[in-house]
Amino acid sequence: MTNTELDLSKHSITVKNIIRNPAPSRFYEEAIKFDPGSAITSDGALAVRSGKRTGRSPADKRVVNTDGISDDVWWGNINIPLDVHTFRINLQRGIDYLNTRERLYVTDGFAGWDPKYRLKVRIIAERPYHGLFMQNMLIRPTEEELAEFGEPDFVVYNAGKFPANQFTEGMTSDASVDVNFDTNEMIILGTEYAGEMKKGIFTVMHYLMPKRDVLSMHCSANEGDDPSDVALFFGLSGTGKTTLSADASRKLIGDDEHCWSDNGVFNIEGGCYAKTINLSKEKEPEIYDAIKFGTVLENVIYDEKTREVDYDDTSITQNTRASYPIEHISNAKIPCIAGHPKNIIFLTYDAFGVLPPVSKLTPEQAMYHFISGYTAKVAGTEVGVTEPQATFSACFGAAFLVWPPSKYAEMLAEKMRAHNTSAWLINTGITGGAYGTGSRINLKNTRSIVEAIHNGELENVQTKPDEVFGFEIPTTCPNVPSDILLPKQTWDNPDEYDKQAKKLADLFINNFKKYEEDSSDEIINAGPNV
Repeated sequence: MTNTELDLSKHSITVKNIIRNPAPSRFYEEAIKFDPGSAITSDGALAVRSGKRTGRSPADKRVVNTDGISDDVWWGNINIPLDVHTFRINLQRGIDYLNTRERLYVTDGFAGWDPKYRLKVRIIAERPYHGLFMQNMLIRPTEEELAEFGEPDFVVYNAGKFPANQFTEGMTSDASVDVNFDTNEMIILGTEYAGEMKKGIFTVMHYLMPKRDVLSMHCSANEGDDPSDVALFFGLSGTGKTTLSADASRKLIGDDEHCWSDNGVFNIEGGCYAKTINLSKEKEPEIYDAIKFGTVLENVIYDEKTREVDYDDTSITQNTRASYPIEHISNAKIPCIAGHPKNIIFLTYDAFGVLPPVSKLTPEQAMYHFISGYTAKVAGTEVGVTEPQATFSACFGAAFLVWPPSKYAEMLAEKMRAHNTSAWLINTGITGGAYGTGSRINLKNTRSIVEAIHNGELENVQTKPDEVFGFEIPTTCPNVPSDILLPKQTWDNPDEYDKQAKKLADLFINNFKKYEEDSSDEIINAGPNV
C-alpha cells in the first residue's frame, strides 16, 4: 500500500502525504529533515527532544464517562471523568491541527502477542519521533498482516504540539490526554512526551482485557530452560524489577506490561522503554547493548562533535529513556508468549528494615500485597524527611488501572489457585535496622534468593511465621547467610524492631482502608495483625 492509498477520511484526516509504517531509516531521514533537535548518536540511535514535558502528566489524563463504562471504572484521582462534549471539543481541536500539517506519520501495529487477544492500534502523529517510538513499542505487523490490517480497533491522535484550551471545562493545564472507550479513541494535546502513547495503550488494555477474563499486569516476565518455569516480577521504581528480571540465564518475555489468559502469559508490547540515567555497560549490559540503530533516545545529552551520549548528564531531565524493539535484547523470547507463571515475585524496597529478604505468601496475602503495592522513600531525599516514608501504588501500577484494584487482585488469586502459582515477597531494601542504621540487602544475596525460587529450593524448607504480617519466612536459603533471613535477629535492639514493625503495619492498614469497601473479607484479613 502506497502512502496515497491510505484513506484516513474515516478519521476526518484530509492530509494527502501520509507516511505509513516506513522502515526505521526513513523515520531517521524524516526526523533529521523536519524534526529540529534530532540527531544520530555514535551508537546509531536517534536522539530526540520531547519538548517542555519530559515525563507523563497524570493530572491531565481523563477518561470519558459514558453509560457503558460508568459502573466499571475506579473513578478518582487516577481516572478523572470527562464528559462526551468536552472530549469531542478536544478531539476536533486535535484533528483540525493535524489537518494543517504537510505530512503525517501513521504507525499501525498490535498490542498483545497472543493473536486471540491482540488489539489493532493506529497511531496518527505529526512527529517522526512519535511514529518510530510506537513502531518500537507496538508489535510490528508483517507485510502480509499490514496489507490486511483493515480498520483499527483503537486510534491515537497525537497532536501534542498543539495545546488544549485551558478555558475548556475540565482542563487543568494546556495538556490533556483523553481516552474514550465508547469510540475507541485517544486524543493527546499539549504534551510531546511519547510515554503518554505507550501508557495510554496500556490503560486501554487494562480496561478491555479483564472484560475477557484476562488479567492485565504492570510487571516484567522471564522464562527458564523449562517452558513451565515462568516468573513474573512486580515492583515500583527502585525496587530492582528490571535488574532482577534481566537474567542472562533466562529468556526475557518482556520488561513492563503483560497479560495472563487461560493460555498463559503474553507481553502486551513489542519493545522496551528503559531508563538510561547513569547507564553503563558494566551495570546494565543488556540495555546498553540494545541501544543501536532503530533505538529512540529521549532527552539525552551527547557530544556535538563525537555524538557520544553522556548518560550521567541529567541537565534536561533525570527521566532520560531509550525505546527499542525487544529483538534488541539478545535473550528475548520471540514471540513473547509463555505458559502459566510458576512464581510471582513482589519486590519492595523496605527502608524501615522490617520486612524479611524473602517470604512466601498465601493467595489471600498475595491479593493484599498486590493491592497495597508497597515500597518506601528514604530519609534525606526531601527537605524535612527525617525517617522512612511509605509509598503505596495499587497493583504496583495505580496510574494505569481502570477497574477498582480489587478486581485485578481477585483475578490474580483465581489464576494463582487454578495454576498452583506460588507468590513471594522480596525485600531489596534495608536490613539490620531502619535506614541510616541498617544497610541495604546485598544484591548477590537477593539474586541467590531469586535463583532459589526459580529452582524450587524454597518450596519445602522450614519456615517461621512473621508475628505481625503473618507470612511464612524461610529459615534457610542456598548461598544466603541464614542470619539475615529473620529480620528481627539482625537488629541490635529487638524492641526497636517491634516499634518499627508496628509503625509499618499501621501504615499498611491505614492505606488499605480506602480499598476495604471493594475488597472481600479474605483479602482484608490477610493484612498485618496489630
